[in-house]
Amino acid sequence: MKQLTPTGEFIYTYAYHQDETELCHLEMRAFFDKDTEEKIIKSEIGFDPSRSPFIKERLEVLFETAELPEIIEMASRIDMETATFKVIFPKINDLALADKVEYTEKRNIERQIGAVITGRADVHDPDITFGLIPFRGRWYFGMYQLSESIWFRHQQKPREYSTALSTKVARAVANIAVPDPTGVKAIDPCCGIGTVLVEALSMGIDIVGRDINPLVVDGSRENIAHFGLAGTVELGPIADITQQYDVAIIDMPYNLYTHATPEEQQGILKDAHPFAEKLLVVTIEPIDHMIQDAGFKITDRCIAKKSLFLREILVCERTNPSLNSMDDLKQA
Repeated sequence: MKQLTPTGEFIYTYAYHQDETELCHLEMRAFFDKDTEEKIIKSEIGFDPSRSPFIKERLEVLFETAELPEIIEMASRIDMETATFKVIFPKINDLALADKVEYTEKRNIERQIGAVITGRADVHDPDITFGLIPFRGRWYFGMYQLSESIWFRHQQKPREYSTALSTKVARAVANIAVPDPTGVKAIDPCCGIGTVLVEALSMGIDIVGRDINPLVVDGSRENIAHFGLAGTVELGPIADITQQYDVAIIDMPYNLYTHATPEEQQGILKDAHPFAEKLLVVTIEPIDHMIQDAGFKITDRCIAKKSLFLREILVCERTNPSLNSMDDLKQA
């Protein structure tokens, strides 16, 4: 196949339930620094769409034009040589009315484009899948990638908690905390059964786990190994952490095995201040005042719903990096 040159732009499409809107939009803002109600977003930021539990597909743009015939003309220059291909016009929910195309017309456009590409079409197992997406009055053609629901496979763990985050929420939490893993060191210091660790490790995030409960530490290690992942989970209190991390993910303990009192919750947050520049906190109770008292500020937030059970997800940054010990915090 002759080399195709992408434009450097990507289009992502989304699918999510109404109850997931806030969480999905917080993840969007983490990835793209913006969100949208359109369930489609264009960006120069490229990543594997399978990272997000809400992204359906990604188009890596090769051509962008105002009119469809121009796309067909550009596609005629593609020579696949020995590689096989297919062309799809994906169904996208909530497109603007001007961008909507009926089913039969989509199939007709697929055939028109496929007919002008030099090479052998294979609708079942192609080497390359091309996609066509109309968006805001423009046509976009490029290399298509369907998202894989990896988080769904992680639901079947050998060790479980009834109150643990769902794998879908845990994956979004890991993305919000670490949207770009490059050079980022993360820790889950109250990791419980390891739901967040499994999702983060499966996406290549450099993260370690820790918990004060030996039972859940064993369970977390077993869950990580079950999915063929490699990760460190240590036993010990958050106060004993001495290494520096870019971000800490803290799902406040509230389950059968470990329930933190308000005083203990405040202690967890203050103990995180010396070693973490950023926090991603999951809580079932309002703790804004605790976040502030611990030396952090909330920069973004959302509500994650699971039936009638609500969790708040808080993105926090350290407000005074010069405070680097518990004694400093107490004096402040």
